[in-house]
Amino acid sequence: MRYIPHTETDIARMLEVIGVASVEELFRAIPTRDRCSEALALPGPYDETRLLGLLRDLAGANHSAAECGGPLSFLGAGAYRHAVPAVLDQIIQRAEFLTAYTPYQAEISQGTLQSVFEFQTMVCALMGLEVANASMYDGATASAEALLMAQRITRRSTFLLSEGLHPEYRETCETFLSGMPEARLVEVPLGADGRTDPAALQQALDEAAAAEGKRAGAACALIQSPNVFGVVEDLAPLAARIHDAGALAVAAVPEPVSLGLLEPPGACGFDIAVGEGLGYAVPVSFGGPGVGLFATVDKHKRQMPGRLVGETVDQDGVRGFVLTLATREQHIRREKATSNICTNQGLIALCFTIQSALLGKTGFRRLAELNFHKAQYARQAIAALPGFALRYEAPVFNEFAVRVPGGDAAAVVDALAEGPEHLVPGVAMGRWREAWKDTLLINVTELHGRPDLDRLTRALGAFGAGQEA
Repeated sequence: MRYIPHTETDIARMLEVIGVASVEELFRAIPTRDRCSEALALPGPYDETRLLGLLRDLAGANHSAAECGGPLSFLGAGAYRHAVPAVLDQIIQRAEFLTAYTPYQAEISQGTLQSVFEFQTMVCALMGLEVANASMYDGATASAEALLMAQRITRRSTFLLSEGLHPEYRETCETFLSGMPEARLVEVPLGADGRTDPAALQQALDEAAAAEGKRAGAACALIQSPNVFGVVEDLAPLAARIHDAGALAVAAVPEPVSLGLLEPPGACGFDIAVGEGLGYAVPVSFGGPGVGLFATVDKHKRQMPGRLVGETVDQDGVRGFVLTLATREQHIRREKATSNICTNQGLIALCFTIQSALLGKTGFRRLAELNFHKAQYARQAIAALPGFALRYEAPVFNEFAVRVPGGDAAAVVDALAEGPEHLVPGVAMGRWREAWKDTLLINVTELHGRPDLDRLTRALGAFGAGQEA
């Protein structure tokens, strides 16, 4: 049910109908001794996030911590937990938003179209690019669609993927390209600092250029930043190398909050940027649903997948919104369709738009600063523990990788999750590659307070001490 507060005029009208002069007179039947005449002795005031934490603590006095909210979690790896204000949920429950599906009849879908247009505008601002679509399923499928888009533009079929790309993004790309026999995926290794190795990238570009037939030349290079180890890539020099080889530069940004501090991909010379809004727009819930972000330069907009909403005026000069480009087979001839994606994640895209509007530029930057500084605090503290070491020294945003004592990060996760500490210290990266077995990926956001970070440090320190004993 919506909460719509009464205005002074509303109250006066209701009192007039009832036949009393004031609210005080309305409650005159209640004895004075039974009325509360002083302010309630409540703590605070608190911001919403802290208040919810206080309520969880109060609930925890009666139930186990697991029943109240689960273990203290530092999971990330592409799904980041952020504060989603209660007002957002209230707004999207308006009937015109909650029931909106897809704008088949533009003339009576103006609200839906405008919300998508605002979403596209915000994605363009975040990515530093000129055109964005109405969203994709998630960041992984957006990445795969970017490769297909690069193939359409360059007519090449060799794709370079940084080792720093999330392994599940890579698997999705492999699935999308499995029906293209000539397609070839080439991994570009990371350097000693955890960033994509520029020399290795150049070698891969040169080898692609020396190939014959349809595989001659690279269609694009896909670089994730911050990458799967949390490391911030130096994008501009990589884009220059990629362009010199006649390929497109594609950036993946699974953590859009990082763009509150970092240069956007477009400003670094990238042609296409994709991302993931999960966590920023809606709470993380068993990995989804997410919302894929997709933006590109203006000259490539007709090769962009999905749909694009534009702004126009009608015959009377009144502002309106239309489906400017809808490049899927349902709207145009199948052979001219750029994608078979059938539905953008409209409701989640709306959440992303509302969250961005609520934060504004200043709030968005402040959110990014909180994530950055809290992660630096935890990173320094954990790196100083005996037996622990940073996997890479390059700058990070809100996620970082550490090598653990004993060489088995999964054992650390199991021990702390099942023990009295009752916390999940991060993601054991051995789930993806054996060479990463000793690495724990730790994510810190604005939802973690200093006591949480100190608790994590103590728990990891105790585990390390136990290994030495």
